[in-house]
Amino acid sequence: MDLINKMIVGDSLNSLRKLPEGVVDCVVTSPPYWALRNYGTNPVVWPDGWVGELGQEQSFEKYITHLCDIFDEVKRTLKDTGTCWVNLGDTYGGSCMGLSYAGHCKGKNSILPDDLSYMPKVAHSRGKYSKCLLMIPFRFALEMVNRGWILRNVIIWQKPNCVPHSVKDRFTVDFEYLFFFAKSQKYYFEQQIEPFKESTLERVKGKVNDNKGQYYQGISKQNYENFKQKVLSGAVKGKNKRAVWNIATSPFRGAHFAVYPQKLIETPIQAGCPEGGLVLDPFMGSGTTALVANRFNRNWLGIELNPEYAQMAQERLNAA
Repeated sequence: MDLINKMIVGDSLNSLRKLPEGVVDCVVTSPPYWALRNYGTNPVVWPDGWVGELGQEQSFEKYITHLCDIFDEVKRTLKDTGTCWVNLGDTYGGSCMGLSYAGHCKGKNSILPDDLSYMPKVAHSRGKYSKCLLMIPFRFALEMVNRGWILRNVIIWQKPNCVPHSVKDRFTVDFEYLFFFAKSQKYYFEQQIEPFKESTLERVKGKVNDNKGQYYQGISKQNYENFKQKVLSGAVKGKNKRAVWNIATSPFRGAHFAVYPQKLIETPIQAGCPEGGLVLDPFMGSGTTALVANRFNRNWLGIELNPEYAQMAQERLNAA
């Protein structure tokens, strides 16, 4: 089966079942949020007997179960050295849509169409938890760990251009989570180094003048001098990348759904997939994962439920 730079149109669960074991190096994706929208495609028969689209479940518990059923298949397709990066949005009980869409629903900057008739009209359990943050991302992460995944990092995607919410009885949420999972304890990871700031380099050039032999943050004079020499000689070029990433959103105007920015997944692809390796996105959407994979000399494989979105992604890739 030729999997290199291919788009599969179909539901993720059944499409993944047809893939061979241990062929994928890295997974980077953002699944559909719960109770947000109806794609109007053929319903899926799930292992528990429920029939419908992912995200249309009557409870978020069932949604998380189905989502993890998909990632069971993802895990099977991953190499033992594979990594999996998942961006997943949260929502409040009683609210109409996920936090990622809040502030983008009206006006000239809207990423949604004027006609919202496609919005799901199924009964769900949001009202049971009215005004309560449902913690769906962390419930998902815990279930993933229960199913054998190794959670390595919870990365905070902080959005400096977040549109303020209209709500007045809580703070505006300006971040999302990106979960970094590994299939096994020995996995591929290319450390990502952030260059030192100029102010840090200037500080390093200074003298250690504390008469107690301490510089700052508990570092001894001798250890600091060793560190200083490594920095000045170029042996140490920066610091290990931190887990809070400040990245502006950049909606793709051709899509009527939230699209993560290319910059968000540059690090996961560079860190989690070797050059020439295969990156899988089981929820391809507009093709952002494939675009970034191409830029960094990685191959890609996408799965997309909606034929229109698959066509949009392919056109976007062809134009790149």
